[in-house]
Amino acid sequence: MELALRWLESLLTVRGLARNTVAAYGQDLDTLRVFLEAVQKPFFELDEELLMLFAAWLRQRGDSSRTLARRLSALRQFCGWCTEEKALGSNPLALVDGPKLPARVPEVLSREEMEAMLKAPVVTGDKAKLGLRDRAMLELLYAAGLRVSELVSVRPLDLDLQAGVIRVLGKGSKERLVPLHDRAVALLGAYLRDTRPAFEPIDDEVFLNRSGRRLTRQGVWKIIKRYAIQAGIHKDISPHTFRHSFATHLLEGGADLRSVQMLLGHADMAATEIYTHVQARRLRKAHDRYHPRARAGGPASADVQPSDGEETAPEKSRAFPSHVSLA
Repeated sequence: MELALRWLESLLTVRGLARNTVAAYGQDLDTLRVFLEAVQKPFFELDEELLMLFAAWLRQRGDSSRTLARRLSALRQFCGWCTEEKALGSNPLALVDGPKLPARVPEVLSREEMEAMLKAPVVTGDKAKLGLRDRAMLELLYAAGLRVSELVSVRPLDLDLQAGVIRVLGKGSKERLVPLHDRAVALLGAYLRDTRPAFEPIDDEVFLNRSGRRLTRQGVWKIIKRYAIQAGIHKDISPHTFRHSFATHLLEGGADLRSVQMLLGHADMAATEIYTHVQARRLRKAHDRYHPRARAGGPASADVQPSDGEETAPEKSRAFPSHVSLA
């Protein structure tokens, strides 16, 4: 469909969206094309009734509510563009709501679990080369809260180890600077100086596979899965779990949402607000610790102190409702 190709091209060149995002939109439009061919209807006859059939067809295929919501969102944007281009008289999705999605708290690693992950790579013997690469890579993921696509794109020139800063090219080719702590700087410096040359680099990226080519996103995913098993972590984690853990641990340490938003490279604060459950826990803890009636007795007594670096989880019955926004 020529219109779809033009729209996808405009997303890349005009709006500057990431190629992975545009590819996902392309897959969503292709799903619509398959449906329209099945019901023998042209795109220009798309209306609310046909959209309801499309949604039912997606459900029958096994699409989750989240996938269905994403597909309808992509289609809404495409139809809106078609309307602006006078290819459609009106947007048939203008009044169609997607499925209501429950708030999803991201999976995060505790500080102890993260420490176990960072120590999992073996850095001696015949496994030293890959282990030193992986230790530096995992440390950078956690230190800077990178997306996996950002991680595999990092080049040596993006790292200013003397200043302790990484330049990150994020979604939509937006740049941000993220500080690095001393541990990450030391591991990256040693890897770049002593280990990376042993991979006989063909590509320019920092993290390479055995052939000297850049690591792929799938390669990083497999590496993390392997180390999770090795570290005895039974959660279903991925490279993005490091990003969630980065944000959560910053907020637990006292960082504000605006700072975390900037470090993550979120264009919209709404994307960062999935972490407000951390602020809710902190407020609950402060209330229990300092309010005179809360101190009067019970498990929230001021005499009960968490150990250093440890967050005491509130009782479920006392937690803030999940829908309360604290931003």
